Amino acid sequence: MAQSCESETACRARLRHSGSGLRHSADPIGVTRAGLEDARAGYVRRMPDLARPDETIDFGSLRIDADDAVLRPRAWTIEQSRWGRDLLPDLPDGRVLEICSGAGHIGLATVHGTGRGIVMVDDDAHACAVARGNASRAGVPADVREGRCEEVLDPDERFALVVADPPWVPSDQVGTYPEDPPHAIDGGPDGLAVAIECLDAMARHLLPGGVGILQIGWREQAKRLEPHLDALGLRAGELRLCPGGVLVLVERVDAGS
Repeated sequence: MAQSCESETACRARLRHSGSGLRHSADPIGVTRAGLEDARAGYVRRMPDLARPDETIDFGSLRIDADDAVLRPRAWTIEQSRWGRDLLPDLPDGRVLEICSGAGHIGLATVHGTGRGIVMVDDDAHACAVARGNASRAGVPADVREGRCEEVLDPDERFALVVADPPWVPSDQVGTYPEDPPHAIDGGPDGLAVAIECLDAMARHLLPGGVGILQIGWREQAKRLEPHLDALGLRAGELRLCPGGVLVLVERVDAGS
């Protein structure tokens, strides 16, 4: 059974009731980069490979095509889709935007069966081709665009929900994951270069009352994003700690604007 995410509050309560001490004073929820990487490594060892080249795999209720030229779906990332689906009924009418969509599995699982359309953006041509095929298989009305958000989104386009799955591995750690396409996981010197671009897109393209869900690697990265959130008129809401990463709810400071 795949592990699920937990909120910071739940994590603190679990540690308190279990008698476990907090492991790092700068990281109050006890999740450090090294600790999370150790946990992720163990989690991956326990899970079978989700996809091999030219294989179709289960992701939630969907069947997703993947190969070694795109980042293969991780079991835990279905939690990003589930969180998005849970939020959609209370969000404004409108489409969903997925940034760094890769094979499209997270965005497609978010909107499948909801009646919402989705725009999926990735700067890799092959990933876009795979995502189009997966959208067709799922019966989801998807508009897949190749390029960066500032290149392929019109300035006046707005979305009810933005799910962002950027690469978040620091460049000097990319070699630690030899099975993954480097471009799909290289997040720049601190792992946050593309995540910051995703936040900029959220600030520009969220509808009033809309929200974003950003995937990053570990809790310290969320802390480092705070100045960028502030500068963009955004804030981090709930954080969810997952077996392979961290999900951050991103809200507008002025939700009605």
